[in-house]
Amino acid sequence: MKNNIFIKNVAGLKKYAINHKIISGIVLLVILYFGYLGFNSFFKSDGQVQYVLAPVSKGSIIVSITGSGQVSAYNQVDIKPKVSGDVVYVGIVNGQEVKAGTLIAQLDDRDAQKSVRDAEVNLESAKISLQKLEEPADALSVIQAENSLTQAKTSLEKAYDDGATDVSNAFLDMPSVVTGLQDILSGTSASKGTQDNISYFSNLVTSYNDNVSIYKNDAADKYKEARIIYDNSLNSYKITARFTDEETTEKLISDTYNMARSISEAVKSVSNFLSFVKDRLTERQYSVPQSLTTYLSSLSTYTSTVNSNLSTLFSIKNTIVNSKMSIEEKTESLAKLKEGVSDLDLASQKLSLKQKENALLDVQEKLSDYYIRAPFNGTIVKVNVKKSDAASSGTAVATLVTRQKIAELSLNEIDAAKIKVDQKAMLSFDAVDGLNIAGKVAEVDAVGTVSQGVVTYNVKISFDTQDDRVKSGMSVSAAIVIDFKQDVLIVPNSAIKSGNNISYAEMLDKTFSANQGSQGVASDNLPKQQIVETGITDDTNIEIISGLKEGDQIIIKTINSSTSSSSSQQTPSILGAIGGNNKR
Repeated sequence: MKNNIFIKNVAGLKKYAINHKIISGIVLLVILYFGYLGFNSFFKSDGQVQYVLAPVSKGSIIVSITGSGQVSAYNQVDIKPKVSGDVVYVGIVNGQEVKAGTLIAQLDDRDAQKSVRDAEVNLESAKISLQKLEEPADALSVIQAENSLTQAKTSLEKAYDDGATDVSNAFLDMPSVVTGLQDILSGTSASKGTQDNISYFSNLVTSYNDNVSIYKNDAADKYKEARIIYDNSLNSYKITARFTDEETTEKLISDTYNMARSISEAVKSVSNFLSFVKDRLTERQYSVPQSLTTYLSSLSTYTSTVNSNLSTLFSIKNTIVNSKMSIEEKTESLAKLKEGVSDLDLASQKLSLKQKENALLDVQEKLSDYYIRAPFNGTIVKVNVKKSDAASSGTAVATLVTRQKIAELSLNEIDAAKIKVDQKAMLSFDAVDGLNIAGKVAEVDAVGTVSQGVVTYNVKISFDTQDDRVKSGMSVSAAIVIDFKQDVLIVPNSAIKSGNNISYAEMLDKTFSANQGSQGVASDNLPKQQIVETGITDDTNIEIISGLKEGDQIIIKTINSSTSSSSSQQTPSILGAIGGNNKR
């Protein structure tokens, strides 16, 4: 009975849907749409990026080159110096049995000794400088700095006072110069009252040289300009008190200096005008008026007067500027002395001390290169040098034969170029599980071997200790240390990125706990790029020379969270769907 009712209901719905296709389509799309939204909200992930962080720490970096070869029980090794120089001592003879470390020969090391002494002095100087920085300023130093500042302020006050005096002196001298110029140009004594002097002198030569008008006009213009500046400056000087504020005094000095320059230009132009007239008259053997000669003499005196004032005013202007700068410097110096040394200055001096220590170690190591020693036990079978001979790094000073086991490797030309005698090495053996023997490079071939276009170089490594389990002919693997630094800032290699010829690390703007950082954290802001200077690197870590400090957190890995459905996918539109279903 129930089945019949259900069948009838289904049939009714089917009939209704057929008769009402549009309404049924809309209802179906609404159901699908909200079903899609529910599914999306249920399975959707936030998609936030996670950053794995690691701190900048101090540690050691060992850079090594690996190679493989065989163990040899009998070998002949050429002993070569690492440096060049004259032989001053030979300590062996043919057939002599020697132990590892025996002095074979010594080269002239006077230059190297001097380098060591210089490095020791530089190191001691750096230590003293650091000690001075770390000590607080003593009372005497503070008093001396305060006195120095007081002296600078006193010097500035004196400069302003001297400047006011120089201005007064200028206005004692300039009136006679200005009135003298006026008399030379506008007076009528030269023509005995018939015309002004400038026109009279110009007319003497204008008939055969009209260029005189250029000099005439320039003299008149320069005088007019100078007279205006002089009158304005004189008015300012008259209304200014002798002891006024520093700013007013400084402006008055500057204005007076500019006035003197303008008058100097006018004197020069008038002198050029009269000299031109005199020269033209002399060329034609005409007589030169006595008044013209007198005026030229007066102009010479005016020139000396104006130049003297110009020099004095210019000097006092510079004195004021320098005194101000001195006060600023001494004020800053006193404040810095009272505050004590900054963290940046202290860190810089410590870095300088470290550099001096490293420099001393380098030259001491270089000095040891002048002492040529046996790399291992053996017998000297050939001595190639004698005292006063010149030795070089490519020439063997002696040949040593040993029955001790050594490792012989073959390295490609790129790796071989980085290998040097006495570099440390660690040896391991396939046939003796767990056995590691320390050693050092005893010899590197100077000439490579070419096989099928590939160049290789043989390297011999001596054992620091002999082990009976190691047999001749056994395979040996070696890791030769070519660089080593300890107690330096290091970060994982994955943390350093590069682009546009710079290296950088990425950092967040917040600090997290070590546990949070190692598990991954989110950030509302994008990481910032911190430019760094890097040093040596191994397979795991890289040295940081500058740009980061110990404890800084840097990004070593970025994790993009996956989502069940793509966030870029568009949500269907109801109206769009309806439009599509209207097509029949």
